[in-house]
Amino acid sequence: MFKEIPDLLSGEEVETLRRIAAGTQFIDGRGSNPDSTVKNNLQAYDKAAADLMARALYTHPGFDDFAFPIILAPPMLSRYVPGMAYGNHADAAFLPVGQKPIRCDLSCTIFLSDPASFEGGALRIQLGTAEMRFRGAPGSAIVYPSSMLHEVEPVTRGERLAGITFVQSRIADQARRELLYELNEIAALEGLSMSPENYARLQLVQRNLLHRWGDMP
Repeated sequence: MFKEIPDLLSGEEVETLRRIAAGTQFIDGRGSNPDSTVKNNLQAYDKAAADLMARALYTHPGFDDFAFPIILAPPMLSRYVPGMAYGNHADAAFLPVGQKPIRCDLSCTIFLSDPASFEGGALRIQLGTAEMRFRGAPGSAIVYPSSMLHEVEPVTRGERLAGITFVQSRIADQARRELLYELNEIAALEGLSMSPENYARLQLVQRNLLHRWGDMP
């Protein structure tokens, strides 16, 4: 399961990130994965950009409800120009952040370029024998399991600019995380139409499952 967030960033926030990217030095993306034979992009870390993207994620209820985040890897800016791509891969299981690595349960792409300004560059996620492609509107995001095979297809015109980060979830098991997300969604949509007694019982189930399955922050 993956989660599309159409309204993560405002237009002003997107423009701020674009201005930061225009004044930031990008380096070869293989610096963070030197053994990769499929990675060909540019990456940059800027604290102001990272703080803006992290704050937007942490404060967005759709992200919080889906990801159950404990910690984010500091978001980075990613740039693809014609000829660049990131071939089919699954993201790392662990990523060094600070004093100890975080477990990468979920990956997140934040779209910053207008899809009309470039060609190619779709995020392609493989679902068994099926596949889905995403070229999101500026300010939108997609969150998906880091274990899923995915790629950024070759850019053939223009520039693809995006933010990327990885999430350690309070619920490590993907199936349990998705079940609890669905249960919470049903409770939010239908809970107030239930009798108070049954709604309280439903809330008890939600909290006990989170207690049983969740990691401490």
